[in-house]
Amino acid sequence: MIDFDGLFAAKLNRLKEEGRYRVFMDMERQAGQFPKAKRHLNDGTTQDVTIWCSNDYLGMGQHPAVLAAMHAALDKCGAGAGGTRNISGTNHYHVELENELADLHGKESALLFNSGYMSNWATLSTLAAGLENCVVLSDAGNHASMIEGIRHSRAERHIFKHNDVVDLEKHLQAASGRPVIIAFESVYSMDGDFGRIAEICDLADKYGALTYLDEVHGVGLYGKRGGGLAEQQNQMHRLSVIEGTLAKSFGVVGGYITGSAVLCDYVRSHASGFIFSSALPPAVAAGATAAIRHLKTSEFERAHLRNRVTKVKAALDKAGIPHMGNDSHIIPVMVGDAHKCKWISDYLLDHHGLYIQPINYPTVARGTERLRITPTPNHSDADIELLIKALDGLWQQCALARAVA
Repeated sequence: MIDFDGLFAAKLNRLKEEGRYRVFMDMERQAGQFPKAKRHLNDGTTQDVTIWCSNDYLGMGQHPAVLAAMHAALDKCGAGAGGTRNISGTNHYHVELENELADLHGKESALLFNSGYMSNWATLSTLAAGLENCVVLSDAGNHASMIEGIRHSRAERHIFKHNDVVDLEKHLQAASGRPVIIAFESVYSMDGDFGRIAEICDLADKYGALTYLDEVHGVGLYGKRGGGLAEQQNQMHRLSVIEGTLAKSFGVVGGYITGSAVLCDYVRSHASGFIFSSALPPAVAAGATAAIRHLKTSEFERAHLRNRVTKVKAALDKAGIPHMGNDSHIIPVMVGDAHKCKWISDYLLDHHGLYIQPINYPTVARGTERLRITPTPNHSDADIELLIKALDGLWQQCALARAVA
């Protein structure tokens, strides 16, 4: 007899030995108090913590307009959607949200999915599989959901060096005469660097390629109306597909694509991940619509976020805490060792009430392990001071290398 549990346990033990075993913290968000939360401990007690690694970048998951819209939709429609979009699951709130998303990105149409992972996976696999003799050119830094979607399509695929338009053009020249999809991101979530949107669009125009932009870490945060980095750089009209999420800056859950009416209809009609998934609850759609409408007209959240990010980066620099330089809201504090990264994360939580999840391989390359800090408009000056003081003490305690000014 094969001891399946024994085989699985051995592989889990290997993760633990390498310092890569993931532990999920039992957290309870507190409405109206974000980024504060309650941590539930195994002994039944709780600990007050400050979250420094949330993807609720603007705190919209706590915004009164979002909560009010969700309460109203819940009272009006009930809890679930009732099925897939094809079988009784399409609700007017879904239609309103798709219209709002299409408008946000200046596109003819939009299509909702249950997560950003699913929107990438289903759309890329469907488009690449549906284009005969298609070649997909994928940035080396792309998210796992994009990689899996491309792989599932079984289309020919090539990885171009991260943000390297010279390498990209070589691949485009080699694929001459064939349908090509260029898949890349606007804001890369682990390094926080920006994609070279305009230059990639220039190459797509030159070689007749379809462009697929993942804006999940850009929507809500960049652009005059929160349309993302492509809006900020006036490039939205040049992109074939803009994909995004509702689970980060918009504070709820779900994913989507926007593009031409015929492209979205093609994906709607062929993507198994869309066709066979139950629809998002109407209350979620209502909350997302409220968040998008608010951020289309409010600059307050974005401006205050920029202020907080600038303050944290300056304080890290002053303390000599090494972090990866970028122009985004994501601050990767570099540790470079999986065990130390996990230990620092645990110590910050247990002794300072600061929650920053360690980022290890395979999310990032070995030797580049880090703490990924994401300030929000809701973090106070006192929160920042406590964070820097705790990190400074740990860098001294662990004899970690300091950044050189």
